[in-house]
Amino acid sequence: MITYSTNWMGPISINWYRDRGLLNDRGEVTTYFSAGRIDIRDETKQGYDGWDEYSLPPMHGEDWNSFSEWLDDFETERLFSFEDLIAQYEQESGTMIRWWKEKNA
Repeated sequence: MITYSTNWMGPISINWYRDRGLLNDRGEVTTYFSAGRIDIRDETKQGYDGWDEYSLPPMHGEDWNSFSEWLDDFETERLFSFEDLIAQYEQESGTMIRWWKEKNA
């Protein structure tokens, strides 16, 4: 079986939020975002041969939590692509992930 889990890596700097206008007048974060990676483990392979990962761009903090919980119980017999994982989650949960989008991108 192949298992998947999120690995939180940030943002850890208040400057990330400041640079994107996500602080209120008191300097508090108004909307939290999380980013990192999806760790993949294939138990049919030995050692690091069974390890892989997908980069996980910033998403709304509530979506990160929900997606992380969903992944905890999600297993596959074949490796799902990043796109397939997201599509499966959105279909089963009935919600779309709110990704951070840079205004100038």
